[in-house]
Amino acid sequence: MYLHALATALPTAVFTQAQCWEIVQGSDLRGRLSRRSMLTLRTILRQDSGIDTRHFAMPEIERIFSRSPDELNEGFRAEAPRLAARALEVALAQAGVAAGGIDALLICTCTGYLCPGVTSYVAEQLGLRSDAYLQDLVGLGCGAAIPALRSAQAILAANPDAVVACVAVEVCSAAFYMDDDPGVLVSACLFGDGAAATIWRSQPGPTRLVCRDFSTVHQPENRDRIRFEMKQGKLRNLLDAAVPELAAAAVSGLLTQERARPDRAPIARLVAHTGGRDVLDAIERVAGPCDLSASRRVLRTCGNMSSPSVLFALEAALQEGRPDRDHDWWLTSFGAGFSAHGCRLGI
Repeated sequence: MYLHALATALPTAVFTQAQCWEIVQGSDLRGRLSRRSMLTLRTILRQDSGIDTRHFAMPEIERIFSRSPDELNEGFRAEAPRLAARALEVALAQAGVAAGGIDALLICTCTGYLCPGVTSYVAEQLGLRSDAYLQDLVGLGCGAAIPALRSAQAILAANPDAVVACVAVEVCSAAFYMDDDPGVLVSACLFGDGAAATIWRSQPGPTRLVCRDFSTVHQPENRDRIRFEMKQGKLRNLLDAAVPELAAAAVSGLLTQERARPDRAPIARLVAHTGGRDVLDAIERVAGPCDLSASRRVLRTCGNMSSPSVLFALEAALQEGRPDRDHDWWLTSFGAGFSAHGCRLGI
């Protein structure tokens, strides 16, 4: 399938990590967390963790740690469709496609739950046809963008004339839960909000880029090392210290298999989900020569946005160049499950 457009959207509210520490200090966390936990937050937010700024969609972010589950759910219901629609509007304009020309809309998210899903809201906001196929992918965590693209490929295989829109959107600020667990504390210092939209067709488009050769690995035995759980009515992120090594090993395994394919071009660039500084460092150690500069730039300015992150990194990489006829790029995402995914992007 061919990429016809890629666009991203960020909330207008942007905060430095130092400002995030000020929000923590001004909240009621001092009375709820241990002194050790407060020191951990201060250390991460005031030192260089690979992140300078993050964007938050939830209003009155200063109240984020005292909001009720109902308030957080309502915030997600309001902000996720709005952010997704902004990204998709730009992508449609890039592709020269009207909203009524979309035949299928796929949206992945994990930071909130709606029924009907985010697709219903975005279809209404943008004016999609009433017979457009809507599919929501929920529960795939940070790695969801590439499985969503794989679903788009299946739709195009069955309907070669279709126009398929894929959106990854996360409002991580609607899923902040704080307690003294080290993984919870680290998570609160990493994640931000964002959305990325892509338009796909079976025919070549202005970018001339084709996406193919999907791969995946899932490790249920490591499920509890990185996943959401419900606690006190809120989403609580479980994040084990072993995640960087798990991610690196899974990505390295998939990449090794892909590099060994005799019928494909060599892989010239790796475009990865931003994860975190330690995750990217671990991938670089085991994946062999690879350029993760685009992922690091996105991490620096946006933090870890969960599922949209790999598409933000792809957008950043495409601003520098693109694959040539003799070399492919390889996209990879990973997260809850534990799972990892990959696909090739070439000409």
